[in-house]
Amino acid sequence: MNAQGRLISRFLDNLAPGRLDWIGLRPERRAPMVAVEHTLAVADRGLQGDRRIVGSKGSARQVSLISEEFIQSIAMNLGQEVISPAQLRRNLVVSGINLNALRHQYFQIGEAVFQATALCHPCSRMETTLGPGGLVAMLGYGGLCAKIIESGKIRCGDAVVYLPPGTYQDRQMSLY
Repeated sequence: MNAQGRLISRFLDNLAPGRLDWIGLRPERRAPMVAVEHTLAVADRGLQGDRRIVGSKGSARQVSLISEEFIQSIAMNLGQEVISPAQLRRNLVVSGINLNALRHQYFQIGEAVFQATALCHPCSRMETTLGPGGLVAMLGYGGLCAKIIESGKIRCGDAVVYLPPGTYQDRQMSLY
């Protein structure tokens, strides 16, 4: 964990768990998102059924996450009632947790352990997908990129749980 992550982690003791609300997979580049109820998160690779699983092993962008609260803010910025998660091309939609607080942190969804690596900035495709102003509406609300540290099944409805420093590492040591 980097210095910024260590600093933030000192203040996350009371971070309440969130919930995984939606899972979307991209079978190919530019292909429409496919919503699923569950999938396998494969360590150091990506989500089973998503195109990134065959990409660069060890990538810091194996999974992308956005919060339902961010989606609502984006919709409000665009003057729209609702935006489909599939339009934003993120893999996981979570709710009830401050997603930005997880940056540089370990967290668990279902059986899988993730590490948030960076902000997931919107791309120029959002101008086409969401209409004029789509990219600007997403600034600051693009979510996070993460890598999968430990494989496991994830399902809609699973808790999103912050793992304090040492929790994941202590668990790994107990396996030996």
